[in-house]
Formats: sequence, C-alpha cells, structure tokens
Amino acid sequence: MIATVADVRSDFSKYLEMSREQDIVITHDGLPVARLLGMRDTFTFLADRLVGLIPPEVDENREKAERLAKQ
Repeated sequence: MIATVADVRSDFSKYLEMSREQDIVITHDGLPVARLLGMRDTFTFLADRLVGLIPPEVDENREKAERLAKQ
C-alpha cells in the first residue's frame, strides 16, 4: 500500500494497524521516503537486505569472536 505523509500523520493508528497485514510505503511529494512494516516482517526485511553482502565462506562464529575480542 502507498500512503502520503499527510495521510499517515492524520490517521497514524489506522496505518499502524494496517501495517500488521501489509507493508505501507510512505511518500512525500510523490517520492517514497519510508516504509512501515509490521514486526512480523522486520527480520525478513533486514535479512533480505544482507543477501550477497556477506560471502558464504564467512564463519559467523569466528567473526563474532574476533569482534568481541577487539572490544
């Protein structure tokens, strides 16, 4: 669904409730500026953005241990 900033501002609770079932793209001056997601989609949305950024040969546990050791 697409909604303008003005629409969302005037009836935020309606759009918040709708975000449980579908993504809402918020536009300003006709351009997309934000996306309202329900919590059910948050992890999937973030994980989808990482696809291709982390090489498959990376050992996540080793990387995590190295990061923690540097702190």
